Amino acid sequence: MRKMARSAHAYVRGNTAKFYEWLEASPAAARVPQGPAIWICGDCHLGNLGPLANGEGHVEVQIRDLDQAVIGNPAHDLIRLGLSLATAARGSDLPGVTTARMVEAMVEGYAAAMRDPVEGDGGPEPEAVRSVRRKALGRRWRHLAKERLDAIEPTIPLGRKFWALDPEERAGLKAVFDDPAIADRILAFEGKHGGRTIRMVDAAYWMKGCSSLGLHRYAVLLGLKSARGRSSYALVDLKEAVDPIAPASPDAVMPADNAERVVAAARALSPHLGKRTIPVRMGGRSFFIRELAPQDLKLEIEQFSKGEAVRAARYLAFVVGKAHARQMDDDTRHAWSDRLDADRRGAIDAPGWLWESVVSLAGAHEAGYLEHCRRYALAA
Repeated sequence: MRKMARSAHAYVRGNTAKFYEWLEASPAAARVPQGPAIWICGDCHLGNLGPLANGEGHVEVQIRDLDQAVIGNPAHDLIRLGLSLATAARGSDLPGVTTARMVEAMVEGYAAAMRDPVEGDGGPEPEAVRSVRRKALGRRWRHLAKERLDAIEPTIPLGRKFWALDPEERAGLKAVFDDPAIADRILAFEGKHGGRTIRMVDAAYWMKGCSSLGLHRYAVLLGLKSARGRSSYALVDLKEAVDPIAPASPDAVMPADNAERVVAAARALSPHLGKRTIPVRMGGRSFFIRELAPQDLKLEIEQFSKGEAVRAARYLAFVVGKAHARQMDDDTRHAWSDRLDADRRGAIDAPGWLWESVVSLAGAHEAGYLEHCRRYALAA
């Protein structure tokens, strides 16, 4: 709770439940169009977008966190992204007119993805994205180990982030990675077959993030050995999957198991992530496994300039649009684009429901943030 009090942007990122509660109560709620029922992120804020690597080492900016993913209304991802961008703009002390231009740019980027999700023009890559992509391309295992483990040697240091396991947890994790099916999937991502084996070198409970608090989450260091005896390592994240907060479409058919739901969403929305996410059961709970690639980074945008803010809005909406559009046929994409164009009015060249939703939610979250600070940060 104190972490969420650090800034209004941190509060928006950490409060998905309030987002949907306040969206439902907003004056624009009745006018939000019902888009095609597809997989959506459900929590589409800036921090959940970033570079991801596939098994061949190719890096692309995609949606990187799908805990809240459901088959739902794609308009919800647009509103969530718009609110996140608007909050970042306010944190950068940009004028309100810049937020209006950002919403206009979002609609342009999203529409470009709807027209052509493969070769569409996302516009100039903003510097905030370009810099993190460059950083991602230059990263190797030693960078991941130093950042996540605070060491290059193959151990997980216990302390503030990593906590000791009890014997039952350790035995459960060992059983997961002793499963040949799980080992084969991990080796497939590594591109390393031919007599290679996997063993669990070290593991710890991982105290991480806001959405993970109160859930079971583990970091596992795996040793990979070739038939010739050469060793390498992989760092794996096991995260408990629970019921989503994001509303699903009434007729949506999704996997009953929450980890399988997350994996299905990842394959639809973020192919680089979907290919290396595995559902498992442990101790009667549902988990999904993801190997952490050194190139996986989140967008951390602390300060926007006016031009950079507008470019980022267009580009990131294009990324989200591609994730949505690849699930639709041509007729569905065109029909959804037409619905988005139908409500443009007033001085801002964007759908009225999107602008009004962002404005209403920005006000609700600002008031909620100040009250949150009174309750938690001031008391601390």
